[in-house]
Amino acid sequence: MGLNASAKWSVLLSTVRFSRLVSATETIRSIFGDEYVMIKGESAARFYPVGGHRLYFDFDFVVSEFARSELTTEQLSSIRSENIDLHFGLRHLDTLSWNQFLERCHEIDINGIKLNLPCPEDHLRIMAVHWLTDGGEYRERLWDIYYAVANRPADFDWNKCLDVVSPTRRKWVITTIGLAHKYLGLEIEDLPFAEEAKQIPQWIIDTVEREWARDLRLIPLRISYRDPKKLIQQIRKRLPPNPITATIDMEGEFDDRSRVWYQLGSIAKRIPPGVKRFVDLAKARLGRKNADQSR
Repeated sequence: MGLNASAKWSVLLSTVRFSRLVSATETIRSIFGDEYVMIKGESAARFYPVGGHRLYFDFDFVVSEFARSELTTEQLSSIRSENIDLHFGLRHLDTLSWNQFLERCHEIDINGIKLNLPCPEDHLRIMAVHWLTDGGEYRERLWDIYYAVANRPADFDWNKCLDVVSPTRRKWVITTIGLAHKYLGLEIEDLPFAEEAKQIPQWIIDTVEREWARDLRLIPLRISYRDPKKLIQQIRKRLPPNPITATIDMEGEFDDRSRVWYQLGSIAKRIPPGVKRFVDLAKARLGRKNADQSR
């Protein structure tokens, strides 16, 4: 991102946002040095126009997947206090290795604070996969894709963006751009894959429009743990799995006729860790209850 883009981003940052960003970044740098990258949220907001408003509730930082074992309890506590969502590795979001991803990142200076950000090509891929993982539920987040394409740097390299991943993931990104064109009016005629982006499978269109028509939003099950009615609603929303989410879960093809096998695979993939989280949560709450009673 050039100096002009950096200057524009600094205008977008309110005093409160900048203060929070500085504090969060200093915490991350004190623990991981330069081995981190900020994604989504504030990183996506840098492409929004002046006057545009990109809501977010935490700061997303990615560090090496091996960093988890080295964190102390005190460090974890300081990270949580800064409202940081810490990702250990890119996981499903991308297939670049951590070292490749880090090498391609850009360090920029915003009002004296140094930030490691993904190169625009990598960040567009990550945001597209993240949006699809949510099943296309958040129409407003499609603006992240819109502005990342519409306001991309002049030297943006589509080969660098699309040719480093499989044809399957390439199709995911192009389809998401196509959705931004269809529903938000993104201009794509100058893109080398414009016609391909317009060929959106009907099942994807049906899925996103159905999600947008619903009042119930997906929230983590752990949040609705103590509210049986809300918990049941959330479980029902997940069954059967959103076909877009299931396809991404299983590294699936958008052009395959059926989603059933992807949905079954997604259920099998998500149930074990989901059960473990519930058990861990129940144990933690029981431990706190017993500790309170013993006082």
